[in-house]
Amino acid sequence: MNRSITSHSIVNGRGTAYWLETDRCGLRHFTPEDRGWLQDLYADVEVTRYLGGTKTPAEVDEMFETRILRYYVDHPGLGIWLTLDKATGERLGFHLLNHIQGESIVQVGYSLMPSAWGRGIATEVAEAVLRYGFVDLGLPTIAGMTSMGNVASQKVLLKIGLERRGERAFPHPAYAAEGPLAWFERDRTAWLTAASRASLAPPRTP
Repeated sequence: MNRSITSHSIVNGRGTAYWLETDRCGLRHFTPEDRGWLQDLYADVEVTRYLGGTKTPAEVDEMFETRILRYYVDHPGLGIWLTLDKATGERLGFHLLNHIQGESIVQVGYSLMPSAWGRGIATEVAEAVLRYGFVDLGLPTIAGMTSMGNVASQKVLLKIGLERRGERAFPHPAYAAEGPLAWFERDRTAWLTAASRASLAPPRTP
């Protein structure tokens, strides 16, 4: 089980404050200095393949102000956070626990730069974020959604403990063009029960 810490006082050797840690990664809040990096991420065709496509700098600025910085204030404890490699300080991408736009449903999700693909980082950090949502925030239900063709992310959502619940479409402009999305969900009681059983299970032999 990956170690997660939810104190806001964690500071690494570079002076970076992490509010949550896993074995390899740390999460911190976005700051205005990260705006250019986020613009670069949303300019990458590969990275945004399942994020609705690339965004212009102006579109990223709007998202940065409303969906990230203002959202921290309006919804304490939730948000989109920068994911960093603790060993190098490299920005690897972001993980999130926030409301699906236009809905009251809270979702877990992520996006990573190519340098972080295939390393298990998506699962490692998403699992810690999901645990934070259920254990620390006490959220009753957490969902996840991906494009139908994004098989890799669907596997991540299953690995962290969500369950496939068919497909759902949303009217908000951020999702409407995508059509039906692969839908995943789990309630707090079921997830905690499964997590408790997993922690008591004997380790697998090689």
